[in-house]
Amino acid sequence: MKPGIELAGKHVLVVGLARTGIATALFCAARGAHVTATEERSESQIAETAAKLRAAGIALELGGHQSPTFVLQDLIVPSPGVPLMMPALASARAIGIPVWSEMELAWRFLRGRLVCITGSNGKTTTTSLVGQILETAGLPVQVAGNIGTPLISRVDVSSDAGFTVVEASSFQLESIAAFRPDIAVLLNLTPDHLDRHGSFEEYSRAKARIFENQAEGDAAVLNADDAVAPQYAPSGPQVFWFSRQRRVDSGCFLRGDEIVFRRDGSETILFHRADIGLRGDHNVENVLAAAAAATLAGVEPAAIAEGVRSFAGVEHRIEFVAAISGVEYFNDSKATNVDATLKALDAFSGNLLVILGGKDKGSDYAILRTGLRQHARMVLLIGAAAGKIEAQLGGVVPVERAGTMERAVELAAEHARPGDTVLLAPACASFDQFESYEHRGRVFKQLVRGLAERHAADEPARRA
Repeated sequence: MKPGIELAGKHVLVVGLARTGIATALFCAARGAHVTATEERSESQIAETAAKLRAAGIALELGGHQSPTFVLQDLIVPSPGVPLMMPALASARAIGIPVWSEMELAWRFLRGRLVCITGSNGKTTTTSLVGQILETAGLPVQVAGNIGTPLISRVDVSSDAGFTVVEASSFQLESIAAFRPDIAVLLNLTPDHLDRHGSFEEYSRAKARIFENQAEGDAAVLNADDAVAPQYAPSGPQVFWFSRQRRVDSGCFLRGDEIVFRRDGSETILFHRADIGLRGDHNVENVLAAAAAATLAGVEPAAIAEGVRSFAGVEHRIEFVAAISGVEYFNDSKATNVDATLKALDAFSGNLLVILGGKDKGSDYAILRTGLRQHARMVLLIGAAAGKIEAQLGGVVPVERAGTMERAVELAAEHARPGDTVLLAPACASFDQFESYEHRGRVFKQLVRGLAERHAADEPARRA
């Protein structure tokens, strides 16, 4: 039984008015709460949003957070981008005011079964694939969370007979209280968001909170091949594993060309590796995790196989953009940390021109040296982290400072030869030059497509 909360008459503060904050404020107001929303941006910067929220009866404090407001609340819901160590939040917690993520609040109202997926890399691909498999099986399903749609926006359309598949970030999990997925998946743990969490250990603990409230009837799924994730295997729920390197006692694994699910000593062949259309060994791991989650959700092998076969991948994840004069261009803008970039490099045999850079998150880019030596012949740097990346790569491959995405694509086209691949896999956040990794990926694709159009227009002259 979920712990309930009656919002009517409660004073609720929503901190931050990006997509999640807006949805949360409207949700609480619709249920009779006295909602205040606070935002660092000014009225002029969010005029349309401000008008919409005021029309819903929501009080606004814009142009900065006012600490006295925080200690007058019954509940505070910070947006994922708001650090929990913000002094005003710390003061509220110190006097016992609950500070919950939007995901915690949404879960208390959500109907049906919940599949929650986290990890440093592969979350969006795995979440999307689980959603597709469940849909292929004819089950009522919706996909939400860090993947783009706030979970709280899907509460009203959830159903007792349905599934919600949620991608969860460390920012969302670090401020849960009773949040409890029916099926929880931890894909992997590698250093990320160290600028926010302070250390890899704190970041890992935030991710592992996904299992914190699970009980005997729930399922936890972890990567048996990961160096760190197994340390966080929980004791409460049933534990299942996935592995592409060895057989597991309970869970999903790769045996030759077969993807096998094993439980209580019984094995079922779900599908074959040839059914996976995604590039890279890391995507085999993502598919194994998705297959395990789908099996635990009760999906039959035939539907899992069909869902995997029909899955074309997600935007901004090793996404093919174009082939121009024998050079292929791929968008992996969602490679926002070093480990994701390493996995992207490993998905190609070589001859890469790699676009790196953006907003640094406290990362160690020297880890990329071996992968770049093996797979790349040039690096093009953009964004605020360019100097740090260049220094840490130490000349392992030729490096050129492009500065902007526009210039990086121009330089890539100048240097690339037939048979080469231009890969955007930044290893950084996007917020120095772009609104989001999606915005960064769209800009890259627009530039490449513009390049393709110019090349096509020039083709008759070249033939002449």
